[in-house]
Amino acid sequence: MKVKKYAAPSMNEAMKRVRAELGEDAVILNSKVTYSGGFMGLFKKKMIEVIAAIDPEVENEKLEISRLKTKAASQPLKRSANEKKMGQESTRSVEAELKELKQMIFTMKSKSQFEKFPEDVQEILYYLKEHGVNDSTLFQLGGELEKKIEPGSLSAEGRDEWANNEVKRFLRDHLKGIELGGVSYKRKYINVIGPTGVGKTTTLAKMAAEAVIEKRMKIAFITTDTYRIAAIEQLKTYAGLLNVPVEVVYKMEDFKKALEKFSDYDHVFIDTAGRNFREKKYVEDLKEIIDFTHQMETYLVLSLTSKEQDMKEIISQFSSIDIDRFIFTKLDETVSYGSMINVMSEMKIGAAYVTNGQDVPEDITEMDVDEIVRLLMKGYSHERSSI
Repeated sequence: MKVKKYAAPSMNEAMKRVRAELGEDAVILNSKVTYSGGFMGLFKKKMIEVIAAIDPEVENEKLEISRLKTKAASQPLKRSANEKKMGQESTRSVEAELKELKQMIFTMKSKSQFEKFPEDVQEILYYLKEHGVNDSTLFQLGGELEKKIEPGSLSAEGRDEWANNEVKRFLRDHLKGIELGGVSYKRKYINVIGPTGVGKTTTLAKMAAEAVIEKRMKIAFITTDTYRIAAIEQLKTYAGLLNVPVEVVYKMEDFKKALEKFSDYDHVFIDTAGRNFREKKYVEDLKEIIDFTHQMETYLVLSLTSKEQDMKEIISQFSSIDIDRFIFTKLDETVSYGSMINVMSEMKIGAAYVTNGQDVPEDITEMDVDEIVRLLMKGYSHERSSI
Protein backbone atom coordinates (compact mmCIF):
# COMPACT_ATOMS: atom_id res chain seq x y z
CA MET A 1 0.00 0.00 0.00
CA LYS A 2 1.37 3.43 -1.02
CA VAL A 3 1.17 5.81 1.98
CA LYS A 4 2.01 9.53 1.89
CA LYS A 5 1.77 12.47 4.28
CA TYR A 6 0.49 15.88 3.19
CA ALA A 7 0.40 19.23 4.99
CA ALA A 8 -1.65 22.23 3.89
CA PRO A 9 -3.23 25.39 5.35
CA SER A 10 -6.72 23.91 5.03
CA MET A 11 -8.43 20.54 4.64
CA ASN A 12 -9.68 21.53 1.18
CA GLU A 13 -6.13 22.26 0.00
CA ALA A 14 -4.84 19.01 1.54
CA MET A 15 -7.55 17.01 -0.24
CA LYS A 16 -6.68 18.68 -3.55
CA ARG A 17 -3.07 17.55 -3.14
CA VAL A 18 -4.13 14.01 -2.24
CA ARG A 19 -6.40 13.72 -5.27
CA ALA A 20 -3.79 15.28 -7.59
CA GLU A 21 -1.14 12.74 -6.61
CA LEU A 22 -3.03 9.61 -5.53
CA GLY A 23 -6.29 10.01 -7.45
CA GLU A 24 -9.95 9.68 -6.46
CA ASP A 25 -9.45 6.16 -5.01
CA ALA A 26 -7.15 7.45 -2.25
CA VAL A 27 -8.18 6.66 1.34
CA ILE A 28 -7.61 9.09 4.23
CA LEU A 29 -6.01 7.12 7.07
CA ASN A 30 -5.62 9.97 9.53
CA SER A 31 -5.83 13.77 9.78
CA LYS A 32 -4.94 16.24 12.50
CA VAL A 33 -4.36 19.93 13.17
CA THR A 34 -0.75 21.00 13.74
CA TYR A 35 0.92 24.33 14.48
CA SER A 36 4.33 25.51 13.33
CA GLY A 37 6.57 28.56 13.49
CA GLY A 38 5.57 31.46 15.68
CA PHE A 39 7.49 33.62 18.10
CA MET A 40 7.62 32.93 21.85
CA GLY A 41 4.53 30.73 21.54
CA LEU A 42 2.57 33.35 19.60
CA PHE A 43 1.52 33.74 15.95
CA LYS A 44 1.77 30.04 15.23
CA LYS A 45 0.65 28.91 11.79
CA LYS A 46 -2.21 26.40 11.72
CA MET A 47 -1.75 23.47 9.33
CA ILE A 48 -3.82 20.39 8.49
CA GLU A 49 -1.75 17.20 8.31
CA VAL A 50 -3.27 14.32 6.33
CA ILE A 51 -2.00 10.77 5.89
CA ALA A 52 -3.43 9.17 2.73
CA ALA A 53 -2.94 5.87 0.94
CA ILE A 54 -3.78 4.10 -2.29
CA ASP A 55 -4.23 0.36 -2.59
CA PRO A 56 -1.88 -0.98 -5.31
CA GLU A 57 -4.53 -3.58 -6.19
CA VAL A 58 -6.85 -0.77 -7.29
CA GLU A 59 -4.11 0.66 -9.52
CA ASN A 60 -3.36 -2.78 -10.98
CA GLU A 61 -7.04 -3.37 -11.73
CA LYS A 62 -7.23 -0.04 -13.57
CA LEU A 63 -4.10 -0.84 -15.61
CA GLU A 64 -5.42 -4.28 -16.53
CA ILE A 65 -8.80 -2.91 -17.59
CA SER A 66 -7.09 -0.19 -19.62
CA ARG A 67 -4.82 -2.79 -21.28
CA LEU A 68 -7.74 -5.03 -22.24
CA LYS A 69 -9.74 -2.11 -23.60
CA THR A 70 -6.76 -0.95 -25.67
CA LYS A 71 -6.29 -4.48 -27.00
CA ALA A 72 -9.95 -4.73 -27.95
CA ALA A 73 -9.90 -1.31 -29.63
CA SER A 74 -6.75 -2.11 -31.62
CA GLN A 75 -8.14 -5.24 -33.31
CA PRO A 76 -7.92 -4.96 -37.15
CA LEU A 77 -11.08 -3.81 -38.94
CA LYS A 78 -13.20 -6.52 -40.55
CA ARG A 79 -13.90 -6.20 -44.24
CA SER A 80 -17.43 -7.53 -44.45
CA ALA A 81 -20.44 -5.96 -42.71
CA ASN A 82 -21.11 -9.28 -41.02
CA GLU A 83 -17.55 -9.54 -39.75
CA LYS A 84 -17.68 -5.91 -38.59
CA LYS A 85 -20.88 -6.60 -36.67
CA MET A 86 -19.29 -9.66 -35.07
CA GLY A 87 -16.29 -7.54 -34.08
CA GLN A 88 -18.52 -4.96 -32.39
CA GLU A 89 -20.38 -7.68 -30.55
CA SER A 90 -17.05 -9.18 -29.47
CA THR A 91 -15.89 -5.81 -28.12
CA ARG A 92 -19.15 -5.32 -26.23
CA SER A 93 -18.80 -8.84 -24.85
CA VAL A 94 -15.27 -8.10 -23.59
CA GLU A 95 -16.44 -4.85 -21.97
CA ALA A 96 -19.38 -6.64 -20.35
CA GLU A 97 -17.07 -9.33 -18.98
CA LEU A 98 -14.67 -6.68 -17.67
CA LYS A 99 -17.52 -4.88 -15.97
CA GLU A 100 -18.75 -8.11 -14.40
CA LEU A 101 -15.22 -9.02 -13.30
CA LYS A 102 -14.69 -5.61 -11.74
CA GLN A 103 -18.01 -5.92 -9.85
CA MET A 104 -17.02 -9.39 -8.61
CA ILE A 105 -13.66 -8.09 -7.36
CA PHE A 106 -15.37 -5.18 -5.60
CA THR A 107 -17.93 -7.48 -3.98
CA MET A 108 -15.28 -9.95 -2.82
CA LYS A 109 -13.13 -7.19 -1.38
CA SER A 110 -16.14 -5.62 0.37
CA LYS A 111 -17.06 -8.95 1.97
CA SER A 112 -13.54 -9.81 3.04
CA GLN A 113 -12.09 -6.46 4.06
CA PHE A 114 -12.91 -6.87 7.77
CA GLU A 115 -12.15 -10.62 8.01
CA LYS A 116 -8.97 -10.02 10.01
CA PHE A 117 -11.09 -8.81 12.95
CA PRO A 118 -12.96 -11.06 15.44
CA GLU A 119 -16.51 -11.95 14.44
CA ASP A 120 -18.14 -9.72 17.07
CA VAL A 121 -16.11 -6.78 15.78
CA GLN A 122 -16.92 -7.59 12.14
CA GLU A 123 -20.65 -7.37 12.88
CA ILE A 124 -20.27 -3.81 14.18
CA LEU A 125 -18.04 -2.71 11.30
CA TYR A 126 -20.30 -4.11 8.59
CA TYR A 127 -23.34 -2.53 10.24
CA LEU A 128 -21.70 0.92 10.36
CA LYS A 129 -20.43 0.54 6.79
CA GLU A 130 -24.00 -0.03 5.61
CA HIS A 131 -24.90 3.24 7.32
CA GLY A 132 -22.26 5.25 5.47
CA VAL A 133 -19.26 5.37 7.82
CA ASN A 134 -16.11 5.39 5.67
CA ASP A 135 -13.54 2.56 5.60
CA SER A 136 -10.72 4.61 7.10
CA THR A 137 -12.73 5.29 10.27
CA LEU A 138 -13.98 1.69 10.41
CA PHE A 139 -10.48 0.20 10.26
CA GLN A 140 -9.41 2.51 13.08
CA LEU A 141 -12.48 1.46 15.08
CA GLY A 142 -11.83 -2.21 14.31
CA GLY A 143 -8.27 -1.93 15.61
CA GLU A 144 -9.48 -0.38 18.86
CA LEU A 145 -12.29 -2.92 19.37
CA GLU A 146 -9.96 -5.82 18.66
CA LYS A 147 -7.75 -4.78 21.58
CA LYS A 148 -10.67 -4.81 23.99
CA ILE A 149 -12.44 -8.06 23.23
CA GLU A 150 -11.64 -11.72 23.71
CA PRO A 151 -13.43 -14.11 21.28
CA GLY A 152 -16.46 -15.66 22.98
CA SER A 153 -16.07 -13.51 26.10
CA LEU A 154 -19.37 -11.66 25.67
CA SER A 155 -22.81 -13.05 26.34
CA ALA A 156 -25.50 -12.53 23.73
CA GLU A 157 -27.20 -10.05 26.10
CA GLY A 158 -24.03 -8.07 26.72
CA ARG A 159 -22.85 -7.62 23.15
CA ASP A 160 -25.18 -4.76 22.22
CA GLU A 161 -24.35 -2.75 25.34
CA TRP A 162 -20.62 -3.41 24.84
CA ALA A 163 -20.84 -2.32 21.19
CA ASN A 164 -22.62 0.95 22.04
CA ASN A 165 -20.20 1.80 24.85
CA GLU A 166 -17.10 1.05 22.79
CA VAL A 167 -18.32 2.94 19.70
CA LYS A 168 -19.09 5.91 21.97
CA ARG A 169 -15.63 5.70 23.55
CA PHE A 170 -13.97 5.55 20.12
CA LEU A 171 -15.95 8.50 18.71
CA ARG A 172 -15.12 10.67 21.72
CA ASP A 173 -11.46 10.20 20.84
CA HIS A 174 -12.00 10.29 17.06
CA LEU A 175 -13.81 13.64 17.26
CA LYS A 176 -11.57 15.08 19.98
CA GLY A 177 -10.90 18.76 19.38
CA ILE A 178 -13.95 19.11 17.11
CA GLU A 179 -16.55 21.36 18.74
CA LEU A 180 -20.06 19.98 19.11
CA GLY A 181 -23.16 21.58 20.57
CA GLY A 182 -25.70 24.31 19.90
CA VAL A 183 -25.50 28.10 19.72
CA SER A 184 -22.95 29.44 22.20
CA TYR A 185 -24.58 32.88 22.39
CA LYS A 186 -21.07 34.34 22.80
CA ARG A 187 -21.57 36.44 19.66
CA LYS A 188 -24.46 38.74 18.94
CA TYR A 189 -25.15 37.72 15.33
CA ILE A 190 -26.22 34.18 14.42
CA ASN A 191 -26.16 33.41 10.71
CA VAL A 192 -27.24 30.36 8.68
CA ILE A 193 -25.95 29.70 5.15
CA GLY A 194 -26.29 26.84 2.68
CA PRO A 195 -27.71 25.73 -0.66
CA THR A 196 -31.35 25.81 -1.63
CA GLY A 197 -33.78 23.25 -0.23
CA VAL A 198 -31.93 22.27 2.95
CA GLY A 199 -34.37 23.98 5.34
CA LYS A 200 -32.40 27.05 6.46
CA THR A 201 -35.38 29.28 7.32
CA THR A 202 -37.18 26.63 9.37
CA THR A 203 -33.95 25.71 11.14
CA LEU A 204 -33.24 29.36 11.98
CA ALA A 205 -36.75 29.68 13.42
CA LYS A 206 -36.16 26.65 15.65
CA MET A 207 -32.90 28.16 16.94
CA ALA A 208 -34.59 31.53 17.53
CA ALA A 209 -37.50 29.89 19.36
CA GLU A 210 -35.05 28.37 21.84
CA ALA A 211 -33.53 31.81 22.47
CA VAL A 212 -36.93 33.43 23.04
CA ILE A 213 -38.85 30.69 24.87
CA GLU A 214 -36.12 28.97 26.90
CA LYS A 215 -33.45 31.68 27.25
CA ARG A 216 -35.88 34.63 27.51
CA MET A 217 -33.69 36.68 25.15
CA LYS A 218 -34.61 39.76 23.15
CA ILE A 219 -33.99 38.86 19.52
CA ALA A 220 -34.67 40.06 15.98
CA PHE A 221 -34.56 38.62 12.46
CA ILE A 222 -32.75 39.83 9.35
CA THR A 223 -33.31 38.14 5.99
CA THR A 224 -31.28 38.57 2.81
CA ASP A 225 -33.40 36.01 0.95
CA THR A 226 -35.03 38.44 -1.46
CA TYR A 227 -35.10 35.88 -4.29
CA ARG A 228 -38.17 34.10 -2.95
CA ILE A 229 -41.22 35.98 -1.71
CA ALA A 230 -42.37 32.79 0.03
CA ALA A 231 -39.18 32.72 2.12
CA ILE A 232 -39.73 36.29 3.35
CA GLU A 233 -43.36 35.53 4.23
CA GLN A 234 -42.33 32.33 5.99
CA LEU A 235 -39.83 34.19 8.19
CA LYS A 236 -42.38 36.95 8.88
CA THR A 237 -44.83 34.26 10.02
CA TYR A 238 -42.28 32.85 12.48
CA ALA A 239 -41.41 36.39 13.61
CA GLY A 240 -45.11 37.03 14.29
CA LEU A 241 -45.46 33.85 16.33
CA LEU A 242 -42.40 34.74 18.41
CA ASN A 243 -43.42 38.42 18.58
CA VAL A 244 -40.06 39.67 17.28
CA PRO A 245 -39.20 42.19 14.52
CA VAL A 246 -37.81 41.29 11.09
CA GLU A 247 -35.91 43.40 8.55
CA VAL A 248 -35.51 42.54 4.84
CA VAL A 249 -32.17 43.74 3.41
CA TYR A 250 -31.13 44.03 -0.23
CA LYS A 251 -27.62 45.47 0.01
CA MET A 252 -24.81 46.13 2.50
CA GLU A 253 -26.18 49.58 3.33
CA ASP A 254 -29.53 48.02 4.35
CA PHE A 255 -27.69 45.41 6.41
CA LYS A 256 -25.76 48.04 8.38
CA LYS A 257 -28.94 50.02 9.01
CA ALA A 258 -30.64 46.88 10.33
CA LEU A 259 -27.71 46.22 12.68
CA GLU A 260 -27.98 49.76 13.98
CA LYS A 261 -31.73 49.40 14.44
CA PHE A 262 -31.22 46.22 16.49
CA SER A 263 -28.22 47.50 18.44
CA ASP A 264 -29.92 47.05 21.82
CA TYR A 265 -31.11 43.48 21.13
CA ASP A 266 -29.44 40.44 22.72
CA HIS A 267 -29.08 38.53 19.45
CA VAL A 268 -29.93 38.94 15.77
CA PHE A 269 -30.69 35.84 13.68
CA ILE A 270 -29.80 36.18 9.99
CA ASP A 271 -31.42 34.15 7.20
CA THR A 272 -29.78 33.95 3.77
CA ALA A 273 -30.88 33.01 0.27
CA GLY A 274 -30.52 29.45 -0.93
CA ARG A 275 -28.96 29.15 -4.38
CA ASN A 276 -27.24 26.52 -6.52
CA PHE A 277 -24.14 25.65 -4.51
CA ARG A 278 -22.13 25.18 -7.71
CA GLU A 279 -22.35 28.91 -8.43
CA LYS A 280 -19.31 30.58 -6.86
CA LYS A 281 -20.94 33.95 -7.45
CA TYR A 282 -23.56 33.03 -4.82
CA VAL A 283 -20.97 33.17 -2.02
CA GLU A 284 -19.57 36.44 -3.37
CA ASP A 285 -23.11 37.87 -3.44
CA LEU A 286 -23.48 36.96 0.24
CA LYS A 287 -20.33 38.89 1.10
CA GLU A 288 -21.67 41.95 -0.73
CA ILE A 289 -24.75 42.00 1.53
CA ILE A 290 -23.54 40.61 4.88
CA ASP A 291 -20.58 41.99 6.81
CA PHE A 292 -19.02 38.78 8.12
CA THR A 293 -16.42 40.75 10.11
CA HIS A 294 -18.98 41.44 12.85
CA GLN A 295 -19.33 39.24 15.94
CA MET A 296 -20.98 36.43 14.06
CA GLU A 297 -21.57 32.71 14.55
CA THR A 298 -22.07 31.12 11.13
CA TYR A 299 -23.71 27.73 10.63
CA LEU A 300 -23.59 25.84 7.34
CA VAL A 301 -26.79 23.82 6.84
CA LEU A 302 -26.41 20.46 5.07
CA SER A 303 -29.11 17.93 4.21
CA LEU A 304 -28.47 14.31 5.22
CA THR A 305 -30.28 13.25 2.05
CA SER A 306 -27.42 14.73 -0.03
CA LYS A 307 -24.58 12.61 -1.36
CA GLU A 308 -21.46 12.90 0.76
CA GLN A 309 -19.44 14.17 -2.21
CA ASP A 310 -22.03 16.92 -2.75
CA MET A 311 -21.72 17.89 0.92
CA LYS A 312 -17.98 18.25 0.50
CA GLU A 313 -18.40 20.38 -2.62
CA ILE A 314 -20.85 22.61 -0.75
CA ILE A 315 -18.35 23.02 2.09
CA SER A 316 -15.63 23.83 -0.43
CA GLN A 317 -17.77 26.53 -2.05
CA PHE A 318 -18.34 28.18 1.34
CA SER A 319 -14.73 27.77 2.51
CA SER A 320 -14.01 31.50 2.15
CA ILE A 321 -16.47 32.13 5.01
CA ASP A 322 -15.54 31.14 8.56
CA ILE A 323 -17.92 28.28 9.43
CA ASP A 324 -18.35 27.63 13.15
CA ARG A 325 -20.36 24.42 12.92
CA PHE A 326 -22.61 22.39 10.66
CA ILE A 327 -26.33 21.79 11.07
CA PHE A 328 -27.58 18.54 9.54
CA THR A 329 -31.22 18.53 8.41
CA LYS A 330 -33.78 15.99 7.10
CA LEU A 331 -32.77 13.25 9.54
CA ASP A 332 -36.29 11.84 9.16
CA GLU A 333 -35.82 11.35 5.40
CA THR A 334 -32.85 8.97 5.56
CA VAL A 335 -31.51 6.01 7.55
CA SER A 336 -27.85 6.64 6.71
CA TYR A 337 -26.06 8.93 9.16
CA GLY A 338 -22.42 7.95 8.62
CA SER A 339 -21.76 10.94 6.37
CA MET A 340 -22.00 13.18 9.45
CA ILE A 341 -18.99 11.43 11.00
CA ASN A 342 -17.05 11.43 7.73
CA VAL A 343 -17.59 15.12 7.00
CA MET A 344 -16.89 16.33 10.55
CA SER A 345 -13.77 14.19 10.84
CA GLU A 346 -12.37 15.20 7.45
CA MET A 347 -13.17 18.92 7.65
CA LYS A 348 -12.41 19.30 11.38
CA ILE A 349 -15.69 21.17 11.85
CA GLY A 350 -18.27 20.01 14.38
CA ALA A 351 -22.06 19.99 14.36
CA ALA A 352 -24.47 22.16 16.34
CA TYR A 353 -27.82 20.49 15.68
CA VAL A 354 -29.63 17.81 13.73
CA THR A 355 -33.24 18.38 12.64
CA ASN A 356 -35.87 15.76 11.92
CA GLY A 357 -39.01 17.50 10.73
CA GLN A 358 -40.81 20.80 10.07
CA ASP A 359 -42.32 21.46 13.50
CA VAL A 360 -41.04 24.58 15.25
CA PRO A 361 -39.48 24.45 17.78
CA GLU A 362 -39.74 20.72 18.51
CA ASP A 363 -37.90 18.99 15.65
CA ILE A 364 -34.34 19.95 16.50
CA THR A 365 -31.75 18.22 18.71
CA GLU A 366 -28.44 19.56 19.98
CA MET A 367 -25.49 17.46 18.90
CA ASP A 368 -23.02 15.67 21.14
CA VAL A 369 -21.22 12.32 20.98
CA ASP A 370 -24.04 10.56 22.84
CA GLU A 371 -26.56 11.75 20.25
CA ILE A 372 -24.32 10.72 17.34
CA VAL A 373 -23.91 7.22 18.77
CA ARG A 374 -27.64 6.95 19.48
CA LEU A 375 -28.40 7.75 15.84
CA LEU A 376 -25.71 5.48 14.41
CA MET A 377 -26.40 2.48 16.61
CA LYS A 378 -30.17 2.68 17.18
CA GLY A 379 -30.81 -0.09 14.63
CA TYR A 380 -27.92 -2.30 15.70
CA SER A 381 -28.31 -5.58 17.55
CA HIS A 382 -26.10 -8.64 17.56
CA GLU A 383 -29.05 -10.90 16.66
CA ARG A 384 -30.06 -8.81 13.63
CA SER A 385 -26.48 -8.47 12.41
CA SER A 386 -25.97 -12.22 12.63
CA ILE A 387 -28.94 -13.07 10.40
